[in-house]
Order: sequence, then C-alpha cells, then structure tokens
Amino acid sequence: MRYSPGMKNPILLPLWTLATPVAAWLLFGGTLFGLGGAYLVLVAAGLIGGVLSAVHHAEVVAHRVGEPFGTLVLAVAVTVIEVALIVSLMLAGGPETTALARDTVFAAVMIILTGMVGLCLLVGGASHREQSFGLHGVSASLATLAAIVVLTLILPNYTTTDPGPAFAPSQLVFIAVVSLILYGTFVFAQIVRHRDYFLPVDAAGNEEVHAAAPPAKVAALSGFLLVACLVVVVLLAKALAPSIEAGVAAIGAPTALVGVIIAAVVLFPEGLAAVRAARANRLQTSLYLALCSALASIGLTIPTVVIVSLVTGVTLTLGIDIKSTVLLLLSLFVTAISLGTGRTTVLQGTVLLVVFLTYLFTTIVP
Repeated sequence: MRYSPGMKNPILLPLWTLATPVAAWLLFGGTLFGLGGAYLVLVAAGLIGGVLSAVHHAEVVAHRVGEPFGTLVLAVAVTVIEVALIVSLMLAGGPETTALARDTVFAAVMIILTGMVGLCLLVGGASHREQSFGLHGVSASLATLAAIVVLTLILPNYTTTDPGPAFAPSQLVFIAVVSLILYGTFVFAQIVRHRDYFLPVDAAGNEEVHAAAPPAKVAALSGFLLVACLVVVVLLAKALAPSIEAGVAAIGAPTALVGVIIAAVVLFPEGLAAVRAARANRLQTSLYLALCSALASIGLTIPTVVIVSLVTGVTLTLGIDIKSTVLLLLSLFVTAISLGTGRTTVLQGTVLLVVFLTYLFTTIVP
C-alpha cells in the first residue's frame, strides 16, 4: 500500500518519491568535484526527477492542510527557492546580471499567465468540455497581480529621477514596501478575511476532493522531502547554469532567454501540479496554484532583490522594453477577459497559449 493524493486509506509514500531526492542530492555532490560532460546529462535527469517528486510531496502536504492553505504551500516554497537562485547568481555574476531579476520575474509572470493558465484551460476543456470556478478569488488575484506588475516592471521606464529602466534608491524602497503590502494584504484576504472566496468548488464525481487526508506523519515527511527536492532542484539548476548560458550564446539568442529558462525550471513543479488539477476537474485549485505563484514570485522577489541591490550597490534594472510591455499588457488583458465569466473552454486556453508562444518566439528572435 502506498499513498498518493486521492487515496482513501493512505499509509505509505511511493518508493520513487523517497529515492529520487536522495539520488538528486548525490548527483549534486558529483558536481562539487567538477564532473562535467556526459555527467551533466545525469544532472539534468536528476533535476527532472526532483521536480516530479516535489510535485507529489506538495500535493500530499496541500491535501493535508486543506484549502486555501494548500495553494500557498508550493507557491511560497518555490518562490523562496527562486529568490535564492536569483540572488546567488546576481552576487556571483556582478554587473552583467543587473537585469537577471527583471528577466526572471517577467518570464515567470508570462509563463504563468499565458503558458500555465493557458495549458490548464486547454487540458481541462479538452477533458471536461466546459469548466467553472469562483470569480471572487480569481478577480482579486488578477487585480493584485496587475497592480504589482505594472508598478515594478513598467513604471521604472517613466520615472525621471534616474533616467533609464531603473528606480532611484528611494523609489526602490517605496516599490519594495508597496509590493509587500499588496502581497501581504492578498494573503490576509486569502487565508483570513475572505477565505471562502478561495475555497474550491467541488466537482461532481471528483474523488480527490473528498478523499481522506494523509496522516500527519506522512504529511510531515512529505513536507521535509518537498523542501529537500526544491533546494536540490535549484542547486542542480545552478550547476547547469554555465552550460545553459553557453548554449544560449551559441545559438545567438538574447541573454533574456536565460531568465526564461530559470523561471521555467523553478515553476515546473507548480505548473505540473496545476495541470494535473485541471485535468481532474479542479480548475479553481489549478488557477489559484498559478495565480498565487505569480503573486508570490513578484511580490517576494522584488523586495528581496531591492535589499540586495541597496546593500551591495549593484544597479537593479527593472523596466522592461516596449515589446515586452505590449506582450505583458496583452497577457493581463486576455487573461482578465478569459477568466471574467467563471466558465472556460479550450478556446480561452488556445488564445493564451498563442500569446505564450509569441512571447517565447520574440524572446529568441526579438
């Protein structure tokens, strides 16, 4: 007998979810000895295995704590790891990485709004024709996200104290505080004041919604393994970063593609969990996984990199260019319309995925 989300008599975790984190950490140990070449293929395999294991353990923990707390588990955990990776690369890279935080945060928002949400709507619509969700929580999430995104990624291009796509030190402090206020207020509304807005709508015939929660010991073990998986995923991604940067340079793509790859690796666990929820006809849970991840990504990353910038004196470039601004505003507009009725089909998913593919293509071929 083994536990997986949806089982009514959970006892044990699958063996592969226990073995994969151990193997991933051993592979990371090999990178410390300078092993490269073909060994990097094993490192990439370990990274993928760590991601899949993280998804499973996150679902176990989320099923134990219930909603809306469950959607915060993976969102906050992944964001903390994302921040750690960005900061470590910024400190190691020096002036050449001044735009890394911007590129990664922008990539994360675009991947989530158009790629992750689009794929969830497409998969859910293909499996169940039409899906529904509660509008209150989704509307609150999108409003908060739109405010933070515009203030942090677009406004810097139009301030005049420091010309260019950067804030002055006092403006950086203000934006960091505003980001924390917006994200903190959202979390307060989600788990305290308006908790009912974020509770999932039970789908008929959905056994996972009504399945027995895992025992406390199983959930605690999954929580520990979730952290272990997320940490090793970032460490393995960092070990692969030089090869990724070399590959990006070899194909002649802009350095912004590195931020896209980092964001994709970090968000893959949550993206996979969101798609699985949509396929199981739990679209509301799927959307909250995506939108909470976007909010945590930008609401926590920006204040952290601002502190690093002020302490180290490294210039922080936040403003995105005109092309990116157009795509970002289009994504916010299309997402708001697609999720504005409380019902979705494959059409909305297809439109969002087309915008996502446009973003990827214009990143490689600007």
